[in-house]
Amino acid sequence: MASPLEQALAVTLSTFHKYSAKQGDKFKLSKAELKDLLTKEHRSFSQKQMDDAEFQKIMSDLDANKDNEVDFQEFACFLPCVATGCNDFFKDHRPKQLRKK
Repeated sequence: MASPLEQALAVTLSTFHKYSAKQGDKFKLSKAELKDLLTKEHRSFSQKQMDDAEFQKIMSDLDANKDNEVDFQEFACFLPCVATGCNDFFKDHRPKQLRKK
């Protein structure tokens, strides 16, 4: 049986390819595929309406080689940033009685 971390990696890969296979290069996310993935798979993006400028900034930040697509390596660089943001949020919002001094 796969460990939780191995399961998380498998879900990450399968989710990326679920969206990248929809159009064009099946190993890269187009702008539309990336927006679809973010709004359907990441609740913080779907709960907050992303305007075009905000989405373009995310796309630009992720698209390191500036080919107007996001490959898995570029997408994978995004994940630690999201994880760090989530960790910081929960660290800062834990009930005070649980915090160690």
